[in-house]
Amino acid sequence: MRRSEFLASVVAGLTGGALLPHVLHAETRGVPAWPTENPGDDQFWTFLRDQFPLSHERAYLNTGGLGASPYAVIDAVKAKMDELEQVSETGHADELLLELKTGAAALFGCRTEELAFTRNTTEGINIVANGLPFAPGDEVILTTHEHIGNAATWVALEKVKGIVLKRFEPSTASSEENLARITGLLSPRTRLIAIPHVVTTTGLVMPVREICTLARSRNVWSFLDGAQSAGMMPFNLHDIGCDAYATSGHKWLLGPKETGFLYVRKEMLDTVTAHHVGAYSAGEFDFLTDKYLPHPTAQRYEYGTVSIPLRVGLGAAVAFIRRIGIEEIWKRDRALADRLYEGLKEIPDVVLLSSPDARLRSAMTTFMHKRRPHLELQKHLDTFNLRTRSVTEGGLEALRISTHVYTSFDEVDRVIAGVRTA
Repeated sequence: MRRSEFLASVVAGLTGGALLPHVLHAETRGVPAWPTENPGDDQFWTFLRDQFPLSHERAYLNTGGLGASPYAVIDAVKAKMDELEQVSETGHADELLLELKTGAAALFGCRTEELAFTRNTTEGINIVANGLPFAPGDEVILTTHEHIGNAATWVALEKVKGIVLKRFEPSTASSEENLARITGLLSPRTRLIAIPHVVTTTGLVMPVREICTLARSRNVWSFLDGAQSAGMMPFNLHDIGCDAYATSGHKWLLGPKETGFLYVRKEMLDTVTAHHVGAYSAGEFDFLTDKYLPHPTAQRYEYGTVSIPLRVGLGAAVAFIRRIGIEEIWKRDRALADRLYEGLKEIPDVVLLSSPDARLRSAMTTFMHKRRPHLELQKHLDTFNLRTRSVTEGGLEALRISTHVYTSFDEVDRVIAGVRTA
């Protein structure tokens, strides 16, 4: 199969045949044919790496901060933009947007009508935080290792609404320990548990299903920051049982920047009030009679003119992920991360902050060096053409390595060799 055929299969089913001719132009980039679609064959991943314009000179290891987009996504955005600019139209079409959400719903394990498009995880968090009916003194449970998108939102709400934030240190030792720490913070005033699915600092996979079950048993809402899980690992939101989940398109999903999804469980739609509304937010609206009924789906959280090309690109990214197979991506990402973890573990001066329990680790590996400050170590690794990410959240001073579909085992070995020379 040639790249043109691969890309065509990725966008197959997306509304608008105008996408396809532009995607086919990718063949001119000169990537040779590939012999197999077996993800267990390393040749598959070599071929897949060539689906990205990402430079081969530098190993890109910061997907947890910003994911690279493949040609399939880039070409889909450009094609839709070209198409719409020729007629100067927004391109907003219910059928198109519904189809794009349908692919994401299949990936996330939820209903299409439970998904809203957002600009990023932070916007989704803000919609939920400001939409829930909090009263002064209501308590929200968080971790001490939140990304600023989750942390700042709740601290700001604390100032405005008088809610009380209660924090726990996420344990990398066991899921049981995290459940115990959350249980210890529960009180009659607890209204919400708002935690990351995968902790941004250490890559810890939280026991989200058990936490959401605990929340329901105490009549408490549950919300997940999914910035570091969507596109990395398989999951089913209905099985997890959370009330809401927000994620970005620009990380592990490999989508355009300034895209994202918000999931709100169907039964929670009328509880999470939409405060920012406009065109497309209403199910029924009449200005002269003051009639306003929110859209019956999560579309109630969407409003105004948006970039349809970016949303088409996000749909292409979801199709790209599903074309490979999220289970295969998870196996590959974890195999790379496990190799890195085991290699770093052999270096005497390295302190690994990611969980020693492989079941609790994700595709992000975080570590410190006993004799080299983290920023100094990062500069050292820069000389090996390794793009890493410093971690300061939670009071840490560490480095984080993200391994995704465009990462090779040779690049992982370069990280290990670079740290060893430090």
